[in-house]
Amino acid sequence: MGNRLSKIYTRTGDGGTTGLGDGSRVDKDAARVHAMGEVDELNCAIGAILVHPLDDEVRACLLDVQHALFDIGGELSIPGAAFVDDTYVEGLERHLDAFNEPLPPLKEFILPGGGPAAVACQTARAICRRAERRFVEAARAEEVSATSRRYLNRLSDLLFVLARVHARRGEGEVLWEKGRNR
Repeated sequence: MGNRLSKIYTRTGDGGTTGLGDGSRVDKDAARVHAMGEVDELNCAIGAILVHPLDDEVRACLLDVQHALFDIGGELSIPGAAFVDDTYVEGLERHLDAFNEPLPPLKEFILPGGGPAAVACQTARAICRRAERRFVEAARAEEVSATSRRYLNRLSDLLFVLARVHARRGEGEVLWEKGRNR
């Protein structure tokens, strides 16, 4: 394990740059740094889901996701690093299939709602999509992990399914009604 943070502020970022894990410095608004920030925000949103009453399987899955997101952040902070492999994506797909299997097929779009845990999942899903877009943006500028990008894509699907699971256990799914405001 690398150095532990004993001092939180260093003043080295006061000029608008930040240090990466390989010791290099980049602008704080670099595409890689934006992607790191979005992944960090996503991890916080997963934490916000975890404060709700959840089944043990959901809780364990989301804790694994938080660790994976830290691995993805590590990859972003160390250019060229590869911590995430196909087993991460395959694991998400297994969870996704298991949580989705008992749900009825969707015939309408659903709106965010259905109870606090469902809304927390939908919020995390939206943040995940934004993180994925930032990841794609970073990939245009430099090399980033295609596997981590796939992980984020699958994670947004998982969060959508978990929102459905919790809405059905809570207040029910809120179906979109086209033209309702007319």
